[in-house]
Amino acid sequence: MDNRRGSEMGKTRVGINGFGRIGRNFLRAHVARGGDFEIVAVNLDQRHPGYPAHVLPEYLASRGIPFRIAVQDTYSTVKRLIPEGRTMCSLCSRLRRGVLYRLASELGATKIALGHHRDDILETFFLNLFFGGKMKAMSPKLQSDDGRHVVIRPLAYVAEEDLEAYATLRQFPIIPCDLCGSQETLQRKQVKAMLAEWERRFPGRVETIFRALANGVPSHLLDRSLFDFAGLAPTGVPIEALDRAIDAEEFATRTDTEGAGDRAGGG
Repeated sequence: MDNRRGSEMGKTRVGINGFGRIGRNFLRAHVARGGDFEIVAVNLDQRHPGYPAHVLPEYLASRGIPFRIAVQDTYSTVKRLIPEGRTMCSLCSRLRRGVLYRLASELGATKIALGHHRDDILETFFLNLFFGGKMKAMSPKLQSDDGRHVVIRPLAYVAEEDLEAYATLRQFPIIPCDLCGSQETLQRKQVKAMLAEWERRFPGRVETIFRALANGVPSHLLDRSLFDFAGLAPTGVPIEALDRAIDAEEFATRTDTEGAGDRAGGG
C-alpha cells in the first residue's frame, strides 16, 4: 500500500472527510488495528435540505470515536452559483476541501484520509481522458498544495462493490448526497455505467484497466516531459530501462473484437 511509506514518528491525527460507508470502513479497520496515531472523524454538514444531522454524532459517540462536525452552508452557495442543470461537483468539492484543510489545521492533523475507492479513481481517469485531454487519475498519497498536510486514500485499491457488501453486512448508516448525487445526467454516472457495461460483457476488464494505471510506459506515450524523445540516438547499446520497440505477445486470449493498441510500437 502506498500509504505505508514515509510515516512520521509520534502521533498522527487523521481527519476522515465525508464519512459515508467508505469512511466508516476505514475508521473501523484502523481503530481495531491500533498504532501510534490518533484518529479524528471529520464531517461537514452542508445544510442540505432534510440532512439527518443527528445520525453521525450518535453513531460516532456510541462507539467512543472522537469527531468534529463542521456546519457551513455550502449547499446554498453551490445552488446560487451553479445554473440549473450544470454539474455542481467541482465547486462543491472545492468548498468542502477548503473546510477540510482548515479543520485539519485546527485539529493539528498532519494526514487527511479520504474515502475514494478503486472505482472513483477509474472514473476520474476516464473523465480526465474524455473531457480534459489528460492521462490523470487520483493519487493514493499526495501532499497538499500548501505542503502542510499529506492526503491519503487508504481504500484506493478496493472495489466499490466489495465496500458496499461490507457496509451492508455491518449495517452502517448511509447518508445520501442531495447535490451531485441527485444529478442523473452527471458525466461521472455515465462513465460508471460504461465501466459496469464493460465488466458485464468482459469480466475482469475493469481490474485490468486499474492495473494499467500502475504500469505506465513513458517511452511509448507522447509526453515529452516524461521521456526525452529528442535525446534518443543510435548508440549500439540497448537501454535496459526502456520498453522494447517490438514486444512479445503478452495479451491473454481475447473474447472481444476490439484492438489492443499498437503491438509493435509503430503504426
